[in-house]
Amino acid sequence: MSWFAISNIETIDTPALVIYAERVKENIRLLKSMVKDIGQVRPHVKTNKMAEVCSMMLEAGIRKFKCATIAEAEMLALINAPDILLAYQPVGPKVLRLIHLVKNYPGTNFSCLVDNEISARYIADQFAANGLKISVFIDLDVGMHRTGIAPQQALQLAKDIQILDGIELIGLHLYDGQITDADLQVRQQKSDQGFGAALTIAQQIEAAFAIKVKIVAGGSPSLPTHLLREGVECSPGTFVFWDWGYKHGFPDEPFDYAALVITRVISVINEHTLCLDLGHKAVAAENPLPRVYFLNAPDLVPVSQSEEHMVVKSAEKHGYKVGDVLYGVPVHICPTVALYDIAWVVEHGAVSKDWKVIGRNRYITI
Repeated sequence: MSWFAISNIETIDTPALVIYAERVKENIRLLKSMVKDIGQVRPHVKTNKMAEVCSMMLEAGIRKFKCATIAEAEMLALINAPDILLAYQPVGPKVLRLIHLVKNYPGTNFSCLVDNEISARYIADQFAANGLKISVFIDLDVGMHRTGIAPQQALQLAKDIQILDGIELIGLHLYDGQITDADLQVRQQKSDQGFGAALTIAQQIEAAFAIKVKIVAGGSPSLPTHLLREGVECSPGTFVFWDWGYKHGFPDEPFDYAALVITRVISVINEHTLCLDLGHKAVAAENPLPRVYFLNAPDLVPVSQSEEHMVVKSAEKHGYKVGDVLYGVPVHICPTVALYDIAWVVEHGAVSKDWKVIGRNRYITI
């Protein structure tokens, strides 16, 4: 049997998300093997969104995490993760929800991002009014142009933060998601440019305020470029499941597929064309077709997709029949996971249980 084949597949309705627990564990081991110190690792949980997967990382000795939502932060707090960075600048009611998290989970150290004085002041005022203080990282824009302050303006923001009660500046955060070159040397060169700006700001802040500045940097694509930087916390997310886009885009990284979508043939249109139950609601649809590749049917190419259907074609006469099961690797696993309430867990070649994708919720209890 191929590694992905599930012996009791007849018990699982499709479309479905399946997690291969042994492979998840191996990806975590590989990440640990790449760093000198486990303290360098701060995985982003936005990919997996499952308490059980995060617990596997805790069991492996990982103690620091990054997340994108209040629900993901609460998911981590529920399993007693000791250090959680909300890698998102809280605005409006999110600040109050973050305050509730801090109050409800006193055993966890929470922090968040800021990239402007107005947000910093609002967060500080709200925390101070509740008799609390939260640690913050200044979010730097090093080329992604999504969030973050320009590096040359960060020192002034640091000065603004120093006079505020309710928040404490502890570090800098940079996400270089714009670096997607397959060639590691090119990725390294581009990464060095952005990191150089961050390092300059860190040195200026340390000199001005006598604080040790932490730096949290990168994601899975830029992970190898930050590994040897002294004292830098790396925050990959996709590594834990991997996907087609990263497997083929970054061949230098050692991770392997640990999450798939399974689908069945629901209609045979003709000898070259089939319809599957793998629509927009079952695999991330933000990329152009093909959005998934089939491990046991590499001849099938998706040609159209709607909410509940995917039409695929084969150049040769295919021979597939209604009910056949296909195992697919999504191009982008992170938003694919968020489409499912549960994931089926494969252990020793069979589905043994399911895990709730609890982090896909906008709210858990807070």
